[in-house]
Amino acid sequence: MSSGQVLVVGLGCQRGCPASVLRTLLDETLLAHGIPLQAVDALASIDLKRDEPGLLELARELALPLTFFSGTQLAGYQERLTHRSQIAFERTGCYGVAESAALALAEQLGQTAATLRIPRQKCTQATLALAVAS
Repeated sequence: MSSGQVLVVGLGCQRGCPASVLRTLLDETLLAHGIPLQAVDALASIDLKRDEPGLLELARELALPLTFFSGTQLAGYQERLTHRSQIAFERTGCYGVAESAALALAEQLGQTAATLRIPRQKCTQATLALAVAS
């Protein structure tokens, strides 16, 4: 973290989403934004996904810490989301897992308010967002 910035990837996924799908979405997103994978400090998601094999495998593969937040914790980020999903709210109690989780962990690890560097990216089985804090 020599840049003094904390970069956190927030992830949401369908049940049973393989790590390979999450990895492809991550790699393509970072490449498109010119961010090296080595710059990512941590991964975050919602506690409903605590036992999701694909997420756990991805974290192991990348050797990155994976932190989970409750829907209640993530609900506090509603106003800062670029996309609010009613379905996500009905299932989780928050309007967006990837963006909320990224913001929550970036703020926990950093000293400043986090901002979304990459808003919600989506593939068929997963969502991803990148938040940054100083």
